Amino acid sequence: MTSFTRAPSPCTLEHGMVRLEPLTLEHAAALELAAADGELWRLRVTSVPEPGAATGYIRTALNGLAAGHMLPFAVRDLSTDQIVGSTRYHDIIADVGRLEIGYTWYAKRYQRTGLNTTCKLMLMSHAFEALGANTVGWRTDNFNWASQRAIERLGAKRDGVIRGHALRRDGTVRDTVMYSVTAGEWPEIKAHLTDLLNRHAG
Repeated sequence: MTSFTRAPSPCTLEHGMVRLEPLTLEHAAALELAAADGELWRLRVTSVPEPGAATGYIRTALNGLAAGHMLPFAVRDLSTDQIVGSTRYHDIIADVGRLEIGYTWYAKRYQRTGLNTTCKLMLMSHAFEALGANTVGWRTDNFNWASQRAIERLGAKRDGVIRGHALRRDGTVRDTVMYSVTAGEWPEIKAHLTDLLNRHAG
């Protein structure tokens, strides 16, 4: 039983100069280089792989793919043909047509550009228009203010906070802030994201 019109499965998405391609073990070295730009693994509120850990990071994502609850992507900048980060669908619940977007990170030089908006436009368009999702969600650390601002800029609604929800990489326990967009809200959100990208390009 599924509420998706089409089951989530590996695919390539492209918009402008950004491509989301199925994450594979062959991306490990490129992900290491991307994460080194800004030493992103040092941030306690993110899940960026540490040096030497990209292969394990990818294997975990692929195990989630095989189990049916994840769909991971590598993010490629087509202007340089470089892998600059990663993102994925996760917590895919077929029965209710829900999935979340997360495990998202980009090399420091791509932060505060239009890259994140472009990726989210592609992921949400695919989720709602190709897969027939009912709900797309996000979750983030209660202390990850930058992530919360980025999600809110997309137009997602804050659903609430799950207290004492998950372990951080340093062993402390975090509260998790939950957000979502529903299929009924998507047309307005899509227009908003398209306008953001047009203004950024201008």
